[in-house]
Amino acid sequence: MDQPDTDWLWTCSRNGYRGGMSDESAARSASAVVKRSAVVPGQEVSAGTATRVHVLLGPADGAPHFAMRRFVMGEGGGMPRHTNLVEHEQYVLAGRAVVTVGEDAHEVAEGDVLLIPAGMPHSYRVVEAPFEFLCLVPNAPDRIDVLEPAPPPGC
Repeated sequence: MDQPDTDWLWTCSRNGYRGGMSDESAARSASAVVKRSAVVPGQEVSAGTATRVHVLLGPADGAPHFAMRRFVMGEGGGMPRHTNLVEHEQYVLAGRAVVTVGEDAHEVAEGDVLLIPAGMPHSYRVVEAPFEFLCLVPNAPDRIDVLEPAPPPGC
């Protein structure tokens, strides 16, 4: 059984790591948020097909540095080849999809993680729906630039 990396935790604690904030500053600005993800409303992703995004945590919750989003892609769903201005860290919760990052296609499933660097072309095609993943991004200006239109369903 793997043991937690307590040396890393101790080092971060000892050095006062708080995402760049001092202990005093973090204590003044910190406010815990606990909510059920199932009640967070979603919205359709206009560039996608059968794709919804739920912003689980973000600036509206007082998260100063990152947003946590859950994407849900249904049967025939996906996103066309596109780029973003910010990096994406992703954790697959359910289903399967072919995710193309750069020129490399990867079939991903529950438990897989992805790092998509800022500006890297990527796309999603659902293999087994629903395909669900968490996507963490910096709270920074972002833009989606679609490079290729989505293929017709079934392709």
